[in-house]
Amino acid sequence: MNDSSVSTVACPLWRRLLALLYDLLAVLAIVMVVGYICQRITGGNVVSGGDHAHIAWWYQPLQGLAVSTYFVLSWLRGGQTLGMRPWRIRVTGSDGRRLTLGQAVLRVLVAAAPLLLLGLAPWFGVAAALWAVAIAWALYFGLAAFDPRRRALQDVIARTELRRIG
Repeated sequence: MNDSSVSTVACPLWRRLLALLYDLLAVLAIVMVVGYICQRITGGNVVSGGDHAHIAWWYQPLQGLAVSTYFVLSWLRGGQTLGMRPWRIRVTGSDGRRLTLGQAVLRVLVAAAPLLLLGLAPWFGVAAALWAVAIAWALYFGLAAFDPRRRALQDVIARTELRRIG
């Protein structure tokens, strides 16, 4: 990455959210490919039927690892995911340099932490658990609307920033 091509202008929240929407397409593709491979390897036994569907214990962690790897490798390779490219955004360390492996992993773990709220579904229902995740992410990204450097919670914790390119 040519550090001189990254401006000091912080990325506005609307660009960040549109890039995230684009990345959702990449994430869906990754989940579908991993799911297909797992179904082929297990002979279609990843999800077993019966009265209640049962998902193999290893399947969701594997999906999470695959999606996390996409983000971490994208940030380490050039500071951009597929969704960040058209919006001319790059993630850097707070000092403007490339992310370290530790920063990238911490950033993805913090960003994904609200997904743990899905564990509330057995007690409060799926809808309530999904709302809890949505509210947590709204708070995470809402911070970027008030932070002078437009950082979301995962950026503050991992000491990273999203900056405009060019």
